[in-house]
Amino acid sequence: MAQEHFDDVFRHLRAILKPYEPAMEVISDTATDFGLQTHWRRHKDGYPGYFAGVRVGKRYVSYHLMPLYAFPDLLNDLSPELRMRMQGKSCFNFTRSDDGLFEELDALTRRGYEMFEANGLLENSHG
Repeated sequence: MAQEHFDDVFRHLRAILKPYEPAMEVISDTATDFGLQTHWRRHKDGYPGYFAGVRVGKRYVSYHLMPLYAFPDLLNDLSPELRMRMQGKSCFNFTRSDDGLFEELDALTRRGYEMFEANGLLENSHG
C-alpha cells in the first residue's frame, strides 16, 4: 500500500516550503499538515492570503500552491509528468517521493513566491 511512503513524501514536500517560513505565518505544523499564509490581508474581508501547504490524506499527500491560482502563467512550462499530478488549479498529489518532480515543484514554488513578492501579496497592505 502506498501509505507506507507518505511520511517520506510529506517530509520532502515540507522541506520545499521551509525556506519560506521566516517570511510567512505558519498556520499548521504537525506530522501530517504544514501550511503557510502571507502577512497580506485581503481588502474585502481582511482574511490572510494562503501561500502553500502540504497535507497527508488517506490516498495521497497533497501539495497546495496558491500562486498557481493567482498566476496561472506559472504553469506554462510545467512538465507533463508534474502536470499529471495536478488536481484542480493549484494542487499536486503524490503517493511516493520523486526527486525530479520535487525539484521541479521546488523551482515552481520559488517562482510563485517571487510573483507574490513582486505583486505585494506578502506584506500587510493595511499598515
